[in-house]
Amino acid sequence: MLKNKRKSIGKDITELEIGERLHLTEKIEDKDLMLYLGLTNDANPLYLQHDYAAETIYGQPIVPPIMLTGIVTAAISKHMPGPGAHIINQQLHFPKPVYHYSIVEFFLEITKLDIQLNQVTIQVDATDEEEERIMSGEVVVIAPQKLPVKAVQTKETANGD
Repeated sequence: MLKNKRKSIGKDITELEIGERLHLTEKIEDKDLMLYLGLTNDANPLYLQHDYAAETIYGQPIVPPIMLTGIVTAAISKHMPGPGAHIINQQLHFPKPVYHYSIVEFFLEITKLDIQLNQVTIQVDATDEEEERIMSGEVVVIAPQKLPVKAVQTKETANGD
């Protein structure tokens, strides 16, 4: 029987600092859009059909805002605070549409740490190639936590590991 290799856990709240930042650059590709649309079964023609989008105020297909949210979620899960983090609240605004093949700069910054609640507040901003804001807001995250060693041993003993 194969055992799962455990991924390392992200940063504990005591390892984080207010002002800590993360910067990402992402290019929105057709493959990303197709994966999103296939996964969600989202049939909004504004996201994919050039003829349809040409008849709208946007003039061309736009990127679904939830895809941009997904990039932020992935950054939190991978980097800040990392594996084991769990988003419990998000408030995001999308003042300008993002078009296919856009290059988007994402900026995340820790603005608050609540040690007692184990919560991290992260300010999110994103800009397009013209350096215009396309996303802003705040995400509240439960920081990764390991079970105390005694609790882990008790679970392993109960499972016969």
